[in-house]
Amino acid sequence: MHEAEVDVKIGVITVSTSRYEKYGDVGLEDLEKVDDESGKTIVEAFKDSIVAYKLVPDDTKKILKAVLEMEADVVILTGGTGLNPRDVTVEALEGIFDKKMEGFGEVFRYESLKEIGYNAILSRATAGVVNGKVVFALPGSKKAVELGVKIIKDVLKHVVSHAKGLK
Repeated sequence: MHEAEVDVKIGVITVSTSRYEKYGDVGLEDLEKVDDESGKTIVEAFKDSIVAYKLVPDDTKKILKAVLEMEADVVILTGGTGLNPRDVTVEALEGIFDKKMEGFGEVFRYESLKEIGYNAILSRATAGVVNGKVVFALPGSKKAVELGVKIIKDVLKHVVSHAKGLK
């Protein structure tokens, strides 16, 4: 199967305790009611491929549960990747990655450097594969999400075909 033929289902998870406390469990059907620019940016960018959306707090167990239960080929998380002690998205994911894609974080920081200068070192954007599912974790800011989406769109089908063993 050629990578152009790969049909990709994408799920989006926003990690934010403050939004979770305000809105609770939110699915794709309720996204328009939520103040979540970053999550909406991802959904809009991949509209025809989006199959799920979930809002979770900064809680390792809830992040893991959401990622593992999401029925998608690709899961894109936004939020919880900073240096604040409450930011645990990266720690949650690194414990379950079968394969880590170090190159994603490196490219993300390289491209961020062009936009925000040396503050790019604060980014902990990461990606990996879990049970054949490609998982990307982006910072929560809209600009960071826009950059992440640009990178992901460019490599998506190629990465998915490798993760599924089609290449």
